[in-house]
Amino acid sequence: MKKILLFGAGKSATVLIHYLLAHAATEQWTLTLADINPELAQSKLNNHPAGTAVGIDLSDTAKRQALIKEAAIVISMLPPALHIQVAKDCLLLKKDLLTASYIDEDLLQLKEEIEKNNLLFLCEMGLDPGIDHMSAMRIFDRIRNNGGAITSFRSHCGGLIAPESDNNPWHYKISWNPRNITLAGQAGAIYKEYNTIKTVVYPDVFRNCATVAAPVPGQWACYPNRDSLHYIPVYKLESAKTVIRTTLRHIDFCTGWQFVVLAELTNPLDIELINSLKDRSIGEWFTACLNFYTRSTTFNTFLNRYVATKDQTLVTHLFEYLGLFSDEKIPAAAKSSADVLQHLLETRLVLSPTDRDMILMIHEIEFINSNKQPECLSGSLIVTGENALQTAMAKTVGLPLAIAAKLILKGSITTKGLQIPILKEIYEPVLAELEENGVRFVER
Repeated sequence: MKKILLFGAGKSATVLIHYLLAHAATEQWTLTLADINPELAQSKLNNHPAGTAVGIDLSDTAKRQALIKEAAIVISMLPPALHIQVAKDCLLLKKDLLTASYIDEDLLQLKEEIEKNNLLFLCEMGLDPGIDHMSAMRIFDRIRNNGGAITSFRSHCGGLIAPESDNNPWHYKISWNPRNITLAGQAGAIYKEYNTIKTVVYPDVFRNCATVAAPVPGQWACYPNRDSLHYIPVYKLESAKTVIRTTLRHIDFCTGWQFVVLAELTNPLDIELINSLKDRSIGEWFTACLNFYTRSTTFNTFLNRYVATKDQTLVTHLFEYLGLFSDEKIPAAAKSSADVLQHLLETRLVLSPTDRDMILMIHEIEFINSNKQPECLSGSLIVTGENALQTAMAKTVGLPLAIAAKLILKGSITTKGLQIPILKEIYEPVLAELEENGVRFVER
């Protein structure tokens, strides 16, 4: 019996866990699910005979390494900042590692040692990043193999709410890590458009978002996602005039969120401000942020100073729904404005048990074909969740990881090193099995 070790039992791990348990008998493996909350881990295993729940504080080096030592492969669904602890142990103990997170500077520093030890650290193996890489590379490789050349690539992806469950003015509900939603865009963005490098600073990320035509009802807009330039050499798009990766949201979300950012409600570092507001209300915190960061003594002053007249009613409604005028006390555990805002997101934009989320991904590709003629190709992925537990987000993040783990353990994926899923050996079988599970990228 091979042992699979999974760190993290959060929202996005549900379908991953289900797949690993469902295939345990056939593939002759067991699953150890390690989480700081052992009760949560146990509930996700649902008493399956092939599953074992373990409670772990990640700072417990001895216990962490003991679990990794017993594993045939390790999957980390921890917050991105914690991956490095697991990665260093996997390197020390010679274990392959899978994550759905971006390759960061800490992991890059391990690249040479990973290769030297003949290990596979496969990162960005979820939805976005993950399925976006695989679906794009499949198209790029086909175009190039037919003598074509890509001239423009725009990729959009969002974890959204399905139209039938869309019943709030933000047109959004939490289906994944709420901290990531709270801090989205803080790194700003950089991309290439019409042969011009464009840099967007955080306050402007959600301003004047471009609209996107989509094959589902709704008014969709997109904001630029981190560093698109990083993927130009990865995708071999040096000659393309446009390369941009974006995140999709409803246009009203973008309109409202730009003013959430302007008021510094996403600030993760304003400890002194929060300390000065102990035992005060969320409404008083909101007013304090407006005063401190925008020199607006009241919300009406803020509206009139910063919000276009045509958007003032919408922004007021959005802020009311989010609870920014609430008499509720600031959570005792909050240490920053970002913590207060995250609390509001988790309580106001929560998925009801029967709600269905939706994943929407769109690629827009322009290329010159073998006859030197310009062509356009678009493709889309639409996945709808079953309920608040079996979400589309959990399915599209978890299934690629699960399938890749199976292929590695069976010896079907043999590549080594620090990788993302842009190799045909990885993307071809993973996309094929995703399609068998209803995750299908449709080209037009």
